[in-house]
Amino acid sequence: METENWAESTSSTGTDEAQAMFNRHLATYRKVVGENLMFHREVYCLLHSLLSEEMPKPFKFLDIACGDASASAAALKGSAIGHYYGIDLSAQSLELARQSLKDLRCPIDLRCCDFAEAMADWSETVDLVWIGMSLHHLQPEGKVRLMKDVHDALGRGGLFLIWEPTLLEGENRTEWLDRFTSYRSVWAALTDEEFETMDSHMRLADFPESADTWKSMGREAGFAHAEHIYQMPNRFGSVYQFRN
Repeated sequence: METENWAESTSSTGTDEAQAMFNRHLATYRKVVGENLMFHREVYCLLHSLLSEEMPKPFKFLDIACGDASASAAALKGSAIGHYYGIDLSAQSLELARQSLKDLRCPIDLRCCDFAEAMADWSETVDLVWIGMSLHHLQPEGKVRLMKDVHDALGRGGLFLIWEPTLLEGENRTEWLDRFTSYRSVWAALTDEEFETMDSHMRLADFPESADTWKSMGREAGFAHAEHIYQMPNRFGSVYQFRN
């Protein structure tokens, strides 16, 4: 979810300090997942169901900003996956991803790079592209450009799925961020330091869009169909699907 961006922020620090920071952020991320604070279980259960329904034959799966890929690996278990591609900026995350994905019986192709740059140069045709809680770090023009690159990478009948922070109707970015901050008591599993670090990162780097804007961006990118298919119970984010 956020490990890629936290890992990126450690690049200018010493090796030992950077590794310690990565470990702290990874531990926080795993708390968030383990306590289901962001509804990872529901979202990745939905992804698993869509894979079963939409991809009955061997398919090529592109996981953008894959992080440690543990949630994706679980969603892909028992699927007809024929090739896995994962992109992440963090080499440490990709080392963990390789372990998470080791039971998949298909080629595993992991690439350590900026996902926007990687997609601008992408040449392989894939069947399904997934990005979770990462596209929102780009500015509007960057989001549309990335979506256009995904559109071009998908084959006939391809599917693009995104899980991203979403503004409520009439809500602005500051109000969305303040709404998250007000959830401190709900996130009791995190220490004050962990929550404050996450909150500060979000205020610096998170740029959510409304549901209508996410869908219109997809259409601008060339997708014929854009649909809002799931809203997190706390209404902080949603899953959208786009089809060629």
